[in-house]
Amino acid sequence: MSLSLHLEELVYQADSCELFERFADLPGAAFLDSCQGAPRAGRYDIITAQPAKDSPQPLSAQASPAQCQNYFAELGQFQRERYAGINSAADLPFCGGLLGYLGYDSGMGLQGLAAKEDDEAHGPPLASLQAYDWCIVQDHLLRRAVLVSLPTLAAAERQDYLSRARAARTTTASSDFVLSERFSSNLEAAEYREAFERIQSYIRAGDCYQVNLARRYNASYQGEPWQAYRRLRAVAGAPFSAFLAMAEDSALMSLSPERFIALRGSRVETRPIKGTRPRNMQDPAADRALAEQLQSSSKDRAENLMIVDLLRNDLGRSCVPGSIRVEQLFAVESYPTVHHLVSTITGELEAERSALDLLRDSFPGGSITGAPKRRAMEIIAELEPHRRQHYCGSVAYISADGRMDSNIAIRSLLCHSGQVLCWAGGGIVADSDCTAEFQETIDKVGQFLNCLEQSLKPVDKH
Repeated sequence: MSLSLHLEELVYQADSCELFERFADLPGAAFLDSCQGAPRAGRYDIITAQPAKDSPQPLSAQASPAQCQNYFAELGQFQRERYAGINSAADLPFCGGLLGYLGYDSGMGLQGLAAKEDDEAHGPPLASLQAYDWCIVQDHLLRRAVLVSLPTLAAAERQDYLSRARAARTTTASSDFVLSERFSSNLEAAEYREAFERIQSYIRAGDCYQVNLARRYNASYQGEPWQAYRRLRAVAGAPFSAFLAMAEDSALMSLSPERFIALRGSRVETRPIKGTRPRNMQDPAADRALAEQLQSSSKDRAENLMIVDLLRNDLGRSCVPGSIRVEQLFAVESYPTVHHLVSTITGELEAERSALDLLRDSFPGGSITGAPKRRAMEIIAELEPHRRQHYCGSVAYISADGRMDSNIAIRSLLCHSGQVLCWAGGGIVADSDCTAEFQETIDKVGQFLNCLEQSLKPVDKH
């Protein structure tokens, strides 16, 4: 049986943040943000909230490798059964379906590895993809906004969402986001150098070719994470950004420039980033020189090529043999804070494979692990002091009509239990320079940290 979507046209708004704020008080509010006005902005924004009561249960922070494998199998069964017969929405990226995040540590389980035992072992779930029966899509190319709902959504609920979307804008009081201390890192220079040298010894021994080593920054805060997201978005907007309100007043903020995997029909695309230079916005000539230096760097090109080969192999588990193509290699893309070296790989999904099969068999993304993937992940777990949690996982949706898109959750911050966590990393290869790699972990998120530290004020504990 074929089931049709219900579409209601809305007044297009250039700023989707204002529209999202009308739904931000609802449980599970989510905003997939293409960051209009930023360099390389995307086309669509997606807003939704209030997941269905029969949504899949999140994957516990204490999940075993077997439970991680079962989680993906259960998601696949849920998707097939709940959305059977939904018509494709030809000009809409998402029409309701599964939406949420996959934490990096759920990928440990997929590789047969146990997640690191640390203070975060009792933190937020490793993964949570919830079922949404409606969404608002803003198409910034066609300047069109539409509320899309599945046949399962009750008419009264649809009317409530329409009323919210069409209501006059009101200013509501909200608690600003305030840090109570400056950010500190779990790997300072001497500790980072020790980990760096350990990776070099593994490379020399032939254990691996590349390992992505990350530092975590943290600070305590009070107030609304949404206010922090709006400030960060203004200085570092990127096309695969997202704000997810989570349980227990937690939130995930992602200002990611990197697509993980997209699926449209049977066409698969991944766009790994590997290679970075800071921007120099005060001197256009110097900024161009930095981009040209990145483009011509043999070290960065070799690093990028390693990950391209790894991803070709990952896609080969789900795509038609012979269909995988490298469409673009070593393209420089410039964002508000950094230049990146980006490649594009495509393939054709095999007929018997689903979006969730593709996602499971490629996760986590090779651009944030290293090569070979499993060994690199073992080394990361050995050398990084804490779990990565959401960092280097993915914010993703699998639409009811089978489409999928996902980011690599770099440039991401997790707000949980009064702490805001932010990570930055880079790929270590045989000819890496420790000082330069350490500086890269500052260049990638330095503006994020500075932006939030402007709110710094002592917190009254009485």
